[in-house]
Amino acid sequence: MGPCAVEFLAEAVSLPHMDREEDADETLMVAYRDGDAAAFTALYERHRGPLYRYILCQCGPAAVAEELFQDVWMNLIRSRSKYRVEAKFATYLYRIAHNRIVDHHRARATRGRVLASDGNANGDPPEAVAPAGAQPEREVATGRRMARLRASIRALPDAQREAFLLREEGGLSVEEIARTVGVGAETAKSRLRYAVARIRRDLEEP
Repeated sequence: MGPCAVEFLAEAVSLPHMDREEDADETLMVAYRDGDAAAFTALYERHRGPLYRYILCQCGPAAVAEELFQDVWMNLIRSRSKYRVEAKFATYLYRIAHNRIVDHHRARATRGRVLASDGNANGDPPEAVAPAGAQPEREVATGRRMARLRASIRALPDAQREAFLLREEGGLSVEEIARTVGVGAETAKSRLRYAVARIRRDLEEP
């Protein structure tokens, strides 16, 4: 599969001689809103890996995740003129991703009901894939531990898995997770606490 649409855009506007590594995300997004195309390249390069892994673990298989990944960036591009600094950029980006994932699952559920009415539904859930970074090629013991980690993440309830991924991939705080998914801070904290406890317990089991 060739590069996605947003990668073509990022490559087209890339200006290697301009170092944007020290710019804050919010500064870059404001610059992009105001017409600085190179600022988009910097944001895309900074966030594409964690964002893709977040989507992949929520919506595997890879073909679906890649489509949603493109949609998230295209939604950001289309709405850039309305951007205002009201929260950390990562919260803004992952809110777009969260909403797109919710829409995807709603559409999938609707299609499933239609198919079920025709007797053609496949009740199997989509294959869940752990973050791409968790693909160790080291000693066997490490490989087994990472396999257990992937399985543990995969087995989490959806809300707990998302809270965990938003912290680990998005780097969001409890308050930012709450804002991203539209729940109270205590609810987000509880989801994250249960997720971490479950994963820790799974990894400690012999």
